[in-house]
Amino acid sequence: MERFLFVSGSLAALLGVLLGAFGAHALRDRLAPELLSTFETGVRYHFYHAFALLAAAYAAQRWPDGAAGIAGWLFLAGILLFSGSLYLLALTGIRWLGAITPFGGLAFIAGWAALAWTAWTAWTATTAGRPT
Repeated sequence: MERFLFVSGSLAALLGVLLGAFGAHALRDRLAPELLSTFETGVRYHFYHAFALLAAAYAAQRWPDGAAGIAGWLFLAGILLFSGSLYLLALTGIRWLGAITPFGGLAFIAGWAALAWTAWTAWTATTAGRPT
């Protein structure tokens, strides 16, 4: 699982760089400022969660019994739903796509909760005298 998450995080970061460059260079003169801002928000959260995938990969390797794999899947879903819907909204102008964005936000939140749970349960097991 940790290798899959690490590869996913690395590829998500690569895609984030490509999309950021695309937005900055190809879309700057083609999109209205508010739509360009929407696209940039998608790139920003995409990048945050590419790094979150790398953290989930580390956690899955460090604490294999935890929920780090679930966190990784939630981060991937969040990138797709949150950032993906913002990219499509910015490029197409179809406003109802914004209704999908909060589901991606919820996936991000749940992913961070799962990652925190993984670390918390490992820590409490250690403080109780059980090795992790």
